[in-house]
Amino acid sequence: MTEQTYCDRLVQDTPFLTSLGRLSEQQVDRIILQLNRYYPQILSNKDAEKFRNPKVSLRVRLCDLLGHLQQSGERDCQEFYRALYIHAQPLHSCLPSRHALQNSDCTELDSGTASCELSDRGPVAFLTCLGLAAGLALLIYCCPPDPKVLPGARRVLGFSPVIIDRHASRFLLAFLTDDLGGL
Repeated sequence: MTEQTYCDRLVQDTPFLTSLGRLSEQQVDRIILQLNRYYPQILSNKDAEKFRNPKVSLRVRLCDLLGHLQQSGERDCQEFYRALYIHAQPLHSCLPSRHALQNSDCTELDSGTASCELSDRGPVAFLTCLGLAAGLALLIYCCPPDPKVLPGARRVLGFSPVIIDRHASRFLLAFLTDDLGGL
């Protein structure tokens, strides 16, 4: 499947965006002003005045704006989507082209959707991590401190930004010295 360009997406989304009640006049004005102020090469002052003319209906102005952007090129269409996301985020998330991208095999980074979940690994991963932490805490609490711990290594741990309890550092360093052959 070929990757869908922003111009292709704008062609697909134009009927949705221009339907009655989708975008308010204030949202359209904000989008036009953003494209004019931040990207005057996209919309000149003359173009911005034309697309903000209150004597012309909102639908006609929006159709003219979208047609202008499609003719201007890929970068201009991309900036329109960015402005749409900023000024009409709920509408941006409902665009037909976004649903097509989500349903396809395309793996484009999408900053517009946020997940309410902290992790997608599920309850088994949580219980595994909790069990590991509880097991380490129990092991550290029950094991006596090892007198064979290197004194220099304890000084290095003392200067580390992560604060480790004296018993935990001795326990971890005892395993480290055993694995390295007593170095």
